[in-house]
Amino acid sequence: MTDKQSEPDHRKLRIDKVGVRNLRFPVQVRDKSGDLQATVATLGLFVDLPEEFKGTHMSRFVEVLNAHGSVVHVENIPDILREMQLRLHAHAAHLEMRFPFFLTKKAPVSGKEGVMDYEVGFHASLEGTTLDFVLTIKANVTTLCPCSKAISRYGAHNQRGEVTVQIRSRHVVWIEDLIRWIEASGSSEMYSLLKRVDEKAVTERAYENPVFVEDLVRNVALRLNEHPDIVWYQVEAENQESIHNHNAYACIRKA
Repeated sequence: MTDKQSEPDHRKLRIDKVGVRNLRFPVQVRDKSGDLQATVATLGLFVDLPEEFKGTHMSRFVEVLNAHGSVVHVENIPDILREMQLRLHAHAAHLEMRFPFFLTKKAPVSGKEGVMDYEVGFHASLEGTTLDFVLTIKANVTTLCPCSKAISRYGAHNQRGEVTVQIRSRHVVWIEDLIRWIEASGSSEMYSLLKRVDEKAVTERAYENPVFVEDLVRNVALRLNEHPDIVWYQVEAENQESIHNHNAYACIRKA
C-alpha cells in the first residue's frame, strides 16, 4: 500500500514535535508507602520529524504504548521513549501525561476521613541518550489576605489558591511530599470533609496565618530549596479572588 508519510518533503523544515495527544490510558503510580495506585492518565506521545520526511506514522505511537502492557508504569517510561525513537526513526521522543492522584486526609479536629484528588503530570523527553523528566503537581490551599485583615475592624477576605509546582530532581521526590509542602505554605489546608468543629479550626487557622500570593510562592520555594535532590523548580500560584474581578498571580523559579 502507498506510504504517504515516508514520501520526501521539499520544504526543508524540520518539525520539533509531532504525534498523538489526548489519549486516555490506565497507569499505575507507586506511592510513598510502596503501594501502586491505579488511575487513568491523559497522554501525549511525540517525536521530532526530520525535514526530508513528509509525515510520521501515528499508529506506531499507540502500538508502542500497548506493547508495554495494558498498564503504563512510571518506571518504564524511559523504555517507551527509547522504543518510540527506534520505531519512528527519531532523534527525540517525548511523553507527557496528567492524571488524578488520590490521598485520604483526616479533618483537623473530628478526624473524619475524606478523599482528596490532586492533578499530577509527568513530562519526559529523550534526546539521543539524554533523559529529562519534569514532575508537576497542582494542589489547592486557602489564602487569607494580610492587607484585608490589617485594615478591617473584623473579618478578612479569603480565597482558594491553586499552586502548580514543577521540579527536576536527581532522585525520586515523592508526590505526597510535594503536596504536603504546598499545603503547608498557604493560610490553611483544604479538605473534602469538614464537620462544624473542623470548619471553625480551619477558618481560625487561616485568619491567624494570612498570606499574599507572593508569600505563597516564596513559602513553597523555601521548602524546595531545602531538598538536596531538587535541581530546578518553578512555582506558580493563582488566587481566585473573592472580592475582585480578577485573579492574583505570582511565579518563582530556580534557574
